[in-house]
Amino acid sequence: MTSQSHRKLRAAAVVCAVAVVTAPAPAAAWAATDLPAAVPAVAAPSPDSFSGLTADEIGDRAVTATQSATSLRMTGRVVSEGQPLDIDFAVNDSGECTGLMKIKGGTAELRRVDRITYMKGDEAFWRASMASQGMPEAQITATLELIKDRWLKIAPGQAGSQDLGGVCDLKSLLADLGKDKERRRGLTRGPDGKVDGTPVATLVKKKAGGETTTVSVSEQGRPYILKMVRKGGKEPGTLVLSDYDKPVDVKTPPPGETVDLSKLGQGASA
Repeated sequence: MTSQSHRKLRAAAVVCAVAVVTAPAPAAAWAATDLPAAVPAVAAPSPDSFSGLTADEIGDRAVTATQSATSLRMTGRVVSEGQPLDIDFAVNDSGECTGLMKIKGGTAELRRVDRITYMKGDEAFWRASMASQGMPEAQITATLELIKDRWLKIAPGQAGSQDLGGVCDLKSLLADLGKDKERRRGLTRGPDGKVDGTPVATLVKKKAGGETTTVSVSEQGRPYILKMVRKGGKEPGTLVLSDYDKPVDVKTPPPGETVDLSKLGQGASA
């Protein structure tokens, strides 16, 4: 994610800070780095549902299945631009999402419904986010007074809306799984295992320099990707994908608990 260039409004500065350090979209791209491109899935009835397939072919099936999901939940910890980021998000293919993120001891909740993005953070979260963008202490303190215990309401077209809304774009997040086909070949199959009780095939990709990515693919039902672990390199971390195709219930915050981005400068509520 890139920060917005306009910082005249305190509100815009807040959203810019959040968009840079909190968006889990880079996490999805990170997870996709070593997976092969999608090809049409075929049935594979067998005690080993992937019997006779190469690791790359299993990866192809996993990509196809995962990209077809109508919703999912992703949880875990990743490193984005040197900062550890904990996420727990449920996203659907209608552009809706709800979830939590934690960074530097702070926590924020993000919701998106009816194309409106809502964000509510604790003081530690907002302070860490704004300080990381170089905001002066006086400006941080003034902004915190305006948004304390309230949801920041961001409409389409407002500063930060596109970046934060992208967190909730399931199709965009999963599109990264099918890119750069040739570079993502060369998987090997490791020992089978389980993720939350579900049997999985394990795919492994090793790179020069000691970086290793392990992808766990469900052996029951559709071959969804259930877990991704990267060790070594600049962006280590773990993501668990679950709740495939389950409804995502997003509640709109009460109007009295929101502050409109366009009115933040006057301190007026939406």
